[in-house]
Amino acid sequence: MGENRHEVLGLTDEQVLEMYTTMLEARMIDERMWLLNRAGKIPFVISCQGQEAAQVGAAMALDKEMDYALPYYRDMGVVLHFGMTGRDLMLSAFARAEDPNSGGRQMPGHFGQKKNRIVTGSSPVTTQVPHAVGFALGAKMKKQNVVAFTTFGEGSSNQGDFHEGINFASVHDLPVIFMCENNKYAISVPLDKQLNIEHVSDRAHGYGIPGESVDGNDPLAVFEAVSKARNRAMNGEGPTLIETVSYRLTPHSSDDDDSTYRSKEEVAAAKKIDSIHVFGEYLREAGVLNDDVENSIRTKLRREIDEATDYAENADYPDVDTLTKYVYEEE
Repeated sequence: MGENRHEVLGLTDEQVLEMYTTMLEARMIDERMWLLNRAGKIPFVISCQGQEAAQVGAAMALDKEMDYALPYYRDMGVVLHFGMTGRDLMLSAFARAEDPNSGGRQMPGHFGQKKNRIVTGSSPVTTQVPHAVGFALGAKMKKQNVVAFTTFGEGSSNQGDFHEGINFASVHDLPVIFMCENNKYAISVPLDKQLNIEHVSDRAHGYGIPGESVDGNDPLAVFEAVSKARNRAMNGEGPTLIETVSYRLTPHSSDDDDSTYRSKEEVAAAKKIDSIHVFGEYLREAGVLNDDVENSIRTKLRREIDEATDYAENADYPDVDTLTKYVYEEE
């Protein structure tokens, strides 16, 4: 009997079960947020559904005690692995004072938590790319064994920030990993109206760096690609561009009607290869997961999400006296 894929990659049964659990946690938190939004309790959701495998597979290939994560707004799987909790995310969704991302001042998805090396994001898309390059430049100048990891959508790869950041990083051989989470839609614009190339990763050649496209529904494939990219960065070989190809299972956000630009049949077809189910089946075949284990995981996560929801819903809003905090310099 040969080794399972995860064993070949150096991952234990416990590690791939953790991978699956974090993917499932992100999905279940996201689903709860949609229910809360539709019930009128939280104002906005921007979803990770369909991209959990890429996010968690990548995050587990990093050193969360050393590396910096500069995520984009869908990256719930990344930030959960780096140490953000369901309670943290719910406090953000409810815009409460204890929200560690922004103190209840910013829309959900603007992740930032210094203690967990999650670098604050900004509302204009792709600004995190040059920020990540700056972190990588700092690490190189200080001779620190640190990698900056940043993500963005395929629509964002058409922005100037992406090209400026990746060019600077390539010229200076900086320890940064660029990961494009290609979910096929930039809000309502399909891939074929965004790019005139087959793969986002093809753009790497123009900057003289390695580029690779992998199945974004396969967390092990993403883990392997990011692991290789991290090794290259740590060895002084510079940046890598990775494209994870998956599908956005929800509308762009809770304010979007995706029926105006894609069919129900298209979404239904994508759900048949949903990473939660596909990876779960792999773990069952590998003898890592069974009904009892899965039910135990789901029960535990449901209880934690219930507690996080109740806590956040009953937490205090920011005091009005703090309205200008973080806006103006304080004495």
